Amino acid sequence: MDKMRMESVDITDQNIEKIGALFPNVITETKDKNGKLTKAINFELLKQELSKDIIDGDEAYEFTWVGKKAAIIEANSPIRKTLRPCKEESVNWDTTENLYIEGDNLEVLKLLQESYLGKVKMIYIDPPYNTGNDFIYKDDFMKTRDEYDNVSGIFDESKNRLFKNTDTNGRFHSDWCSMIYSRLKLAKNLLAQNGIIAISIDDNEQDNLKIICDELFGESNFIAKCPRKTVEHIRKLTDAEMQVLNDYVLIYCKERASCILNKKATGKKTYEYRDDMGEFTLKSLQNSGENGTRRARPNLYYPIYYSKSTNEFSLEKSNDDIKILPRKVKGEDGRWLWSREKFQKDKGMLYFKNNYVFRKVYNNPEEDQQNYQAEKNWLDSFPNKNGSSRLTELGMGGTFDYPKPVNLIDFLLSIGDDKDALILDFFSGSSTTAEAVMRRNIQDSGHRKFIMVQFPEDLDESFSKASNSDKAKIEPAIKFLTLNNLPHKITELGKERIRRTGADLREKYLDVDFDFGFRVMKVDASNMTDVYYSADSYDQSMLNQLESNIKPDRTDLDLLFGCLLEWGLPLSMPYTSENIDGCTIHTYNDGDLIACFSENIPENIIKEIAKRKPLRAVFRDSGFKGSPEKINVTEIFKMQSPGTTIKVI
Repeated sequence: MDKMRMESVDITDQNIEKIGALFPNVITETKDKNGKLTKAINFELLKQELSKDIIDGDEAYEFTWVGKKAAIIEANSPIRKTLRPCKEESVNWDTTENLYIEGDNLEVLKLLQESYLGKVKMIYIDPPYNTGNDFIYKDDFMKTRDEYDNVSGIFDESKNRLFKNTDTNGRFHSDWCSMIYSRLKLAKNLLAQNGIIAISIDDNEQDNLKIICDELFGESNFIAKCPRKTVEHIRKLTDAEMQVLNDYVLIYCKERASCILNKKATGKKTYEYRDDMGEFTLKSLQNSGENGTRRARPNLYYPIYYSKSTNEFSLEKSNDDIKILPRKVKGEDGRWLWSREKFQKDKGMLYFKNNYVFRKVYNNPEEDQQNYQAEKNWLDSFPNKNGSSRLTELGMGGTFDYPKPVNLIDFLLSIGDDKDALILDFFSGSSTTAEAVMRRNIQDSGHRKFIMVQFPEDLDESFSKASNSDKAKIEPAIKFLTLNNLPHKITELGKERIRRTGADLREKYLDVDFDFGFRVMKVDASNMTDVYYSADSYDQSMLNQLESNIKPDRTDLDLLFGCLLEWGLPLSMPYTSENIDGCTIHTYNDGDLIACFSENIPENIIKEIAKRKPLRAVFRDSGFKGSPEKINVTEIFKMQSPGTTIKVI
């Protein structure tokens, strides 16, 4: 019976195993910080394996900054944290498949690595723009305590987690690049093979972000950098100014070969008018554009023959065929849109009308994708005022600066065109993404799910450290939270926005069934005491400290969800709890996992759980009197449910 790890996956170890599978000869051994031998990579040998030439020198084309290597290590390092469920702050806890997670998004992304590996269809994030006024995350890879002391920020228990990255900071761009790099590195793992990520950004870091994304996602997986019109009014400028009217949405896919975009969302229809038959649309085969002449493309000038008796087209003339040539363009011979080869292949798609040739474009929605062509990548229908106006409609006006418009996120959701998509936003702010998901589900009867992640910034602390101009921006949020008897955390605004959106949409769409709930989860220290991870450092004189390796303030529900994270199960599935002979049995997703965290579990309970044949079973280590009882558990499962994996915490 194995013991559960109860910490996030060590991505470095996973990467070493993957490299070792490809190049066994580069695997070596080294001593870790505790003096124990551990697997490692011979990087010089690996570099030679990946080069056709002899490796000599350090020159390479690369983008780097102070702290990049540390950011990679930070992203790969495991943490001893967990997600604790919070039913009282949730909506429709038992039935919803949506999640709202409070915590440092770097830690959350680590905790979700196994449960949501390759399962997220779309990620949208609106990270801090690094304007010199925005708070951004200061992670553990920062250099020294002196650097910590030189910035004014918001603190959690013992570490700086947010700080104002002013442009006087010598690491102004480096800090931002490190912050975003580690998070995107982890986020990529969560994307499905056909998934896409869309990132809002402005001029301050868009060049750096593009290079970072090229490195992490691959240049071949770049889809578009779309300018978005942010404002509609022109302000008075100085002699040396030009007004910036846009920011950008940078879009990448996980794997180009698997990614199919919805052309209806990203383009416009190619046909010009509808045929009176109604079953298809006709588009001229004639090219009448600027280069639509025979002289411009001589190979696209040729005769087409049409037979009235057979209603067929050909490149060869028969007895009663009509010879058709391209019409003239500005006095010159014209040309066709199609080559001879394409004509021969698709001639069945042509239609003869009014002594001219048209190509058929069917209107069947299932076939309609081919009838759209790419539009320019300018997003001019999603200004910032739309986002602010929506918050005002919900009675939350002024609580956020520049919230993203719902229709922008809705447009991005439509690109993937997947009604069952899982959507992740790990800089969720005002929870615009959550509203967009609900609205799109209402529109097309979809079953999309969302995961919102937000750091619980303390607005009172932010206010006390802010400049006068920034205090004016924070004050409306604090007043709103006070009026509604909510804690002064930014996460309370996000949750309240989802609650109000759900109520508003239910009232407007009474006959539509959609998921307007969400489960609240909060990042916290591990459920386990220190002895769980380092039992060998305790001796017999300390036995009074070892009565339980589980922290006394943790509930069965805390333990259950901690096990879900380690076993890689999604956190939004249904579960039931029942009491049998004084023991509580938790059944998750109809038997994906059955857990019992009671003390002194009797044999009849073990047999009852085994009889249900769960895929996984987990018990409290102290739930058994000793080793004989544990062995008995193993034997019972061998007989009644040999396919069950059993672990203890």
